[in-house]
Amino acid sequence: MPDTAVADPPAPGESRSTGPTRRVVTEVPSVVDRRFNAITLGSGIAVLVLLVLVGIFLLIQSSEALSESGILRFLTRTEWRTDVQPPRIGVMGLLAGTVLVALVGIVVAVPLSIFTALAITEYSTARRRRWLIGVVDLLAAVPSLLFGLWGFLYLSDKIIPISTWLTQNLGFIPIFSTQENASLTGSIFIAGIVVGLMVLPIITSVTREVFSQTPPGEKEAALALGGTRWGMIRSVVLPYGRGGIIGGSMLGLGRALGETIAVALLLPQVPQRIGDSIHILQNGGATVSGFIANRAGADSFTVSGLMAAGLVLFIITLATNMVASVVVARSRSGVGVEL
Repeated sequence: MPDTAVADPPAPGESRSTGPTRRVVTEVPSVVDRRFNAITLGSGIAVLVLLVLVGIFLLIQSSEALSESGILRFLTRTEWRTDVQPPRIGVMGLLAGTVLVALVGIVVAVPLSIFTALAITEYSTARRRRWLIGVVDLLAAVPSLLFGLWGFLYLSDKIIPISTWLTQNLGFIPIFSTQENASLTGSIFIAGIVVGLMVLPIITSVTREVFSQTPPGEKEAALALGGTRWGMIRSVVLPYGRGGIIGGSMLGLGRALGETIAVALLLPQVPQRIGDSIHILQNGGATVSGFIANRAGADSFTVSGLMAAGLVLFIITLATNMVASVVVARSRSGVGVEL
């Protein structure tokens, strides 16, 4: 009978390891960790300080116009006239145009973004997925000026037949009605479509990332129960990605509210009353950022009024982006989003 090697029993008080050595993670950060933490913390503080300084600068520069017009009148007045005494300036007409352009852009961009994100995450092979992601990211790198020129020189003529059909068939709805003999070029509708294409990449990227984090087990369970691919998307992917859709849309809204060059090229930048701004298919309208760009170099009081308008837009955009960041963070962590 062959000899069998028998391991010596461990000595009293001695433990024998039966597996790989357990690694102990020290809680004391290394020098590199401390430096990296200091750099990231300093960068975050620098961004916050920069935002505060921008807000203070706008507040100081706008003090003349706000003290002359009054904060309440400035926020509620629609006209902008500096050729009379005392000047009558207000931001409400500009805000109306800004919000309408942004809303049209979001209405155009969100459905396209959802379908694009679903095509990338659920219907594409790995090779095609990489190619589509690259195309979407490349679209985000196109300068605003090129979008504006493309919309001004090419897209406007292509959109006019659509505007004509809308006003002829849906003109009973106030937003699609036009005044008699009104021109359909240079409208909020056309500017909104261009802005929607500009915010399409950011909404698509956020939505795609959230869709890709859908638990595979839930998707496989839906398919195992006999569901179709679209049924699985409708019952699993879309509910899971609801927070990403909302957050991405709000991030796109923040971008759309501050768009400058493209809107400055497409709109006449003449402030309108609320009742006139609502006619999005006819020529006219102005946004805060586009109006500021077209009035740069004016007299000191006008510049102060423009700074006040910029301050209002700064606050609105900052609040929108902060809420959007919270919604996106909650959706990425798997927490349900209820608004």
